[in-house]
Amino acid sequence: MDLKTLLDTPPWDWPRDAGRMLWRILVDQRAHETDRLVAAELAGDFTVINDDLAATLLTIAGSADEPEQLRARATISLGPVLEQADTDGFEDPDDVPITERTFHNIQDSLEKLYRDNSTPKEVRRRSLEASVRAPQTWHQDAIRHAYSSGDKEWMLTAVFSMRWVRGFDDQILLALKSGDPEMQYEAVNAAGNWELDAAWSHIVELLNDAHSPKPLLLAAIGAVGSIRPAEAREILVDLADSDDEEIAEAIAEAMAAAKVSTDEEDDEEDEWVN
Repeated sequence: MDLKTLLDTPPWDWPRDAGRMLWRILVDQRAHETDRLVAAELAGDFTVINDDLAATLLTIAGSADEPEQLRARATISLGPVLEQADTDGFEDPDDVPITERTFHNIQDSLEKLYRDNSTPKEVRRRSLEASVRAPQTWHQDAIRHAYSSGDKEWMLTAVFSMRWVRGFDDQILLALKSGDPEMQYEAVNAAGNWELDAAWSHIVELLNDAHSPKPLLLAAIGAVGSIRPAEAREILVDLADSDDEEIAEAIAEAMAAAKVSTDEEDDEEDEWVN
């Protein structure tokens, strides 16, 4: 099986040696850079990531001899497994595909990459974006610094990071009003994750705006269901007949999640009354 076949195949159907194949491509500096970029992207998938692949991605991320784009791609690919390990913990080793030692090594290495001013900007940005998925105390200051920098790319990284790190409600609301679709997209995701009620009217406006880019619209669909589940169902039902299959599917999922959330709230109220 080659890389193109892996790209076209759901990860759960990958062969058992897929991780080994990706590792061989990553460590081969004579391989085509495009192949190594694809391998770096796929290596972060839960079906293949392990201590060895994580170590290889870290080595690439920290190597000044590697192309900047490849370093950035290797860095961001470590984000999902950091989040899973931070969420699930290490009581049962079978729950997480990396060891606790590797988890902490990734955290330490990404912080060093971020703090090293000689690291290319793109790699530093991805180091922050990957590392916030397992939040640490240093992230608060890093996000504030990035957001106040005035640099659009760093500000985008900051708003992305606010999805995982608390304490930035005001900045999320400002980003929602920015008029920049990329900034708004990250702000909508952050608002939905923290169930930020003050963002409700802004997100509803995006839903009703016929000019909202599709990624922004999809993010808004998910966010309204998180923020006000009961009201979200009434709003989303008007959009449920969309001819766009992806939008219709997102609406159906959001409405189902909103119903579950509303039912749970009703159950809690009944228990409190009784």
